[in-house]
Parts: sequence; structure tokens; C-alpha cells
Amino acid sequence: MIPVTTLSGKKVALFGLGGSGFATARALKLGGAEVTAWDDNPDSVTKASAEGIHTADLRSLDWSAQSLFVLSPGVPLTHPKPHWTVDLARAAGVDIVGDVELFVRERRAHAPDCPFIAITGTNGKSTTTALIAHILKSSGRDTQLGGNIGTAVLTLDPPKDGRFYVVECSSYQIDLAPTLNPSAGILLNLTPDHLDRHGTMQHYADIKERLVAGSGVAVVGVDDSHCEMIADRIERAGGKVTRISRRHALPYGIYAEGTKLIQASGGATKPIADLEGIQTLRGGHNAQNAAAAVAACLAVGVSDAEIRAGLASFPGLKHRMQPVGRRGNVVFVNDSKATNADAAAPALSSYDRIYWIAGGLPKAGGISSLTGFFPRIAKAYLIGEAAAEFAATLGEAVPYEISGTLERAVAHAAADAEKDESGPLAVMLSPACASFDQYKNFEVRGDAFVSHVAALDGITMLIGSATGDK
Repeated sequence: MIPVTTLSGKKVALFGLGGSGFATARALKLGGAEVTAWDDNPDSVTKASAEGIHTADLRSLDWSAQSLFVLSPGVPLTHPKPHWTVDLARAAGVDIVGDVELFVRERRAHAPDCPFIAITGTNGKSTTTALIAHILKSSGRDTQLGGNIGTAVLTLDPPKDGRFYVVECSSYQIDLAPTLNPSAGILLNLTPDHLDRHGTMQHYADIKERLVAGSGVAVVGVDDSHCEMIADRIERAGGKVTRISRRHALPYGIYAEGTKLIQASGGATKPIADLEGIQTLRGGHNAQNAAAAVAACLAVGVSDAEIRAGLASFPGLKHRMQPVGRRGNVVFVNDSKATNADAAAPALSSYDRIYWIAGGLPKAGGISSLTGFFPRIAKAYLIGEAAAEFAATLGEAVPYEISGTLERAVAHAAADAEKDESGPLAVMLSPACASFDQYKNFEVRGDAFVSHVAALDGITMLIGSATGDK
């Protein structure tokens, strides 16, 4: 836990007592702040009160006495309309921040030179964040991993010299962190997302830009026009920029050339890493993730050799294109996090011959956008509510069966793949669906897949346990 000492003795209002909000309330209290917390969920308020956190309805609060208002990132700040607490704070002239801003202030107060890498982008954030943390940890550095990846940032160990922080930041978190200033900031890419919360694509892009604009080194993927313009603006303003690309050679920066990552500087180039044979970093999207990780690690003093060793030993992100087992020439891949067609596309693009397990609770559009990958699919095994709809889309283009359950799909796909002598194969769970028809969430679904794979005869597991832990 990071005590928020910068607000010691100050009155602070807080709204949102979910996972990160509850952790923030505890960190504020531990640091000596006078916290008044609230949530629309009575159970959350009861839990906080039981922990000794002062709770009260913020409608009756004396806002003029508050030094700061801390808002959980899941609560609307601007769109579709500001939350009622936001209106109250603004009317009283009270600044509104989130937990990442509190972390930034603590770092600045206690260890301003400790390396801090922040990562954002529409796609690839979690993999890039996990990869950077793995490279740092495997090189023996004291590494703290948190933020949007699932560990509240204020639950990490307190800032001190020599401690490295790797923090994934959503657009919501950046919007609540006005003085965000990482040593190296990464903006991977930008495509329309969360526009219900940000109103327009331009506003969404402006928020993402703040993370890299305040960075010591801005690492920017320049394969889309929004990010390309952002990189140019930061450079014109005097900022230090490292551009990355998965599609184009660059005169300065790091780019992918097949599986090789090339570092370029004024016409001179050198290979800095090769992703060939690294199962957890297959595909062009992972080349971009790896290029970003390399650029950020170089910016905080990691050597080329340490980076290459970390890339080679990366175990992958749980439930995201995660190789979990092998039998003969068949690798079993847990991509349960692919809860819609767009999310399934990277995995389907990364293997040449796939026994594909898909289905669940369907999203709008189904799998029609994936037809370009159908030639890679040896057979599909359809589960859950989407089975009939997906079967209609596959039609005669792809052999399929309606397996119904994940257990049956794994057994049948494994048996069929074992008979296939055509070369390297993947039995892949990449559902292109939500899990809620059969499972509580995609994590439970992914763990079930791993358990079913582990139960097969002759399997060599590539992860530490049947629950998918690495």
C-alpha cells in the first residue's frame, strides 16, 4: 500500500468504492487524510464503514472545506453527462482527480527519479504492460506492476529510489491524472473506443495524448493518423519521441521487419531483437507491443541483452493468446479474453492452421468480420448460445460441429488435430463472444479451457498449473 501522505491532514471527498476506489480510500486514510467516502451501492458503503473509513452521502457534504475530490475511473466525468458528484465538486471549485494522480504526486514527493513507465492505447495495453514488467523483473530489477491491468496502483509498494513502476492507464484514468509525468510513456495506437464516455474521437485522442505529452520519453506507435500527428506535435513542442511501427521502416525509432525488431537512427539501422520462435509474441500486433516494450526499457536503462532475454522468456498474458499446453505438433492456446470478433482477429491471424473453439453469448455483428481468416480454420467447434448463428456464418466455407460445451469442444478438437499431419497446428479457444451464457466471466472460461486441456492424455503443460497461473 502507498500511503497518500501528500494529503495528510486535508479533507478529501471520494466517490466510488469498488476495487480501486476502496484501495484509494484506505491509502488516503493511511496517509493521514480526512476522507469522506460514498458510493451508490449500499453494500460498498457498509464494507468501507466496517473498515473504519468515514462514509457519508456527499450530497450533504460541506464541499467548501474539501481540498480534493477523488473519483473512481468507472464513474462518468464528462459524458454522457457528468456524475452528480462532479457537478457538486465543480460548483465548489474543488479539483477532481483519480488514483493514478495520487500515485504521481506521491512519487514526485518521495522518489521523483524512480523509473515510471505508463502505457496506454486502444489495443495491446495489457500485453505490453505485462511484457515490460517481465523484462524488468527478469533482469533483477525491483518492479511494481499495476493500474488498469488489474492491480490498483495505490496497493503497490511505496516509491523509492531504484524501484521501477509499470502502470497501464485507461483513458478514464488519464482523464483524472492532470500531472501524469512518466519517465517513459507509451501510446500504442488509437481507434474509436469508449466514445459513450468521451463524446468524440478527437476528445478520446486528446485524453490519450496527455500521457505521452507529459513523458520524459514519448513512445508512440505511428501506424494510425491520430498517433502520427500526436508524435509530430510532441516533437515540435520539444519533447523526446521514439516512434514505433509494425508496418513501415522508420528513419528514427523501432520498427518490425518480419519477426525482427530494427532500431533506426538517421539512416543507420541495427537489429535489436528477433521474435522468431517466441510463441507468446506471435503476430504483427505483438511485434508492435514488443517494439514499444523495447523502446520503453531502453529509455529507463535496460541493456539490449537484458531486453532480448526478457522477450525470449515472456510467458504471455493470461487468457490472451496464451500457449498453455502442447501435444506433438499441436499447441493449445487460451484466448478467452477475445470477447468479440475484433478481439479474436489477432489470434486467428497468428496461426496458419487452427482448430477453432468459438461461441458463447454473441455480440452484435457476430463473426462476419472474420471471414478473411476462414481459410486458416481446419474446423470450428461451436459452443453456447452463439452456436447456431456462427454455424450459419461459417456455412460451407469452414467445416464445423456444434459441440455445445467447452469440455466437449476441447476433446473433439484435440482428437481431430491429433490426426492432422499437415504441420504445426493450434487448438484455440478464441470465442469472439462474451462468456455470460455459461461462465461468470472470461477468466473462469479460460481457466476451464486450461483444465480440460490438462486432462487430455499425453499433454505437456506450458504453464504452472491447471488454472492458467504462470
